[in-house]
Amino acid sequence: MINNLIQQIAIMAPPFLLAITFHEFCHGYVAWRLGDPTAQNAGRLTMNPLKHLDPLGVLAFIVMRIGWAKPVPVNASYFRNPVKDMMWVAAAGPAANLALALVSAVAMKFLVMTESFVPNGVLVPLYNMVAVSIWFNLVLCFFNLLPIPPLDGSRIITHFLPIRGAMLFHRLEPFGFILLLVLFYTGVIPKLIMPVTNFAHNLIAG
Repeated sequence: MINNLIQQIAIMAPPFLLAITFHEFCHGYVAWRLGDPTAQNAGRLTMNPLKHLDPLGVLAFIVMRIGWAKPVPVNASYFRNPVKDMMWVAAAGPAANLALALVSAVAMKFLVMTESFVPNGVLVPLYNMVAVSIWFNLVLCFFNLLPIPPLDGSRIITHFLPIRGAMLFHRLEPFGFILLLVLFYTGVIPKLIMPVTNFAHNLIAG
């Protein structure tokens, strides 16, 4: 059983680390391109996963096979158009995960085409990692698009809301994590994201 757990973590850890690291890096990179040096000054504009790991998120990954990274710091006061630019910064994270899912799907097709040229079973661990990468990145993409503070979706939708609606979202942010836990454990979030995740998975991976 312990060996099984170690094998699972060894297969899942690389795509997990790549997914959350690239997600946060893209947030910071877009913010930097729009004039905010906060992430760069904090040493977070990097693909080094150690700079992005959240201890609680790592523990959640080990226990529940899903986790998260420390949010990249962003200071909207540097932006010319804070609401619009914040939308682009927020959208960069889910877009990064969707891109990784697509790249992983291409890699899977390549592995399938080359499996007849290598000894039987050699590519299985790599194939499993790529399969996990597709699924995990799609889940992370669609989960973060939910319009619940502090998820990226709430920052994106704020751009399209009237001032009163945007203020309401801002007031909900301190309670966002509790709301997410409630929605997750009552099954609401899985019901929202699993159908679209399954559809996207079937579309790009077959």
